[in-house]
Amino acid sequence: MDSNGISDLYASIFSGTTGLIALVFYVLVVIGLWKVFTKAGYPGILAIIPIVNVVFLVKIAGMSGWLALLYLIPIVGFIFGIVVAIKLGERFGKGGLFSFFLLFVFQYIGYLIIGFGSSRYRQI
Repeated sequence: MDSNGISDLYASIFSGTTGLIALVFYVLVVIGLWKVFTKAGYPGILAIIPIVNVVFLVKIAGMSGWLALLYLIPIVGFIFGIVVAIKLGERFGKGGLFSFFLLFVFQYIGYLIIGFGSSRYRQI
């Protein structure tokens, strides 16, 4: 028996309603990213692979894929996520407010809007 409650935490996260909700949000992000990758000229299947999709998202935002390693540094990763969201929004003709709220805070909505909307990818 585990005395620190870690097994209870895992059981509550990966089972029942919480697990299903997390799976639904993951599927929504993957569907949106699939369309975003396709619009940018990359294979959509890359959206399914967890770490690879971040590398290619950084490349679509116009930066080197190696910069995706910055996500591993705690405070820098948070700030870099905002920068990637804003640059990605610029590539698709969206403003900074849209990019911050719908590509950083509510990604599952923003990627669907960019992917299925009328915005076009532009290389700057």
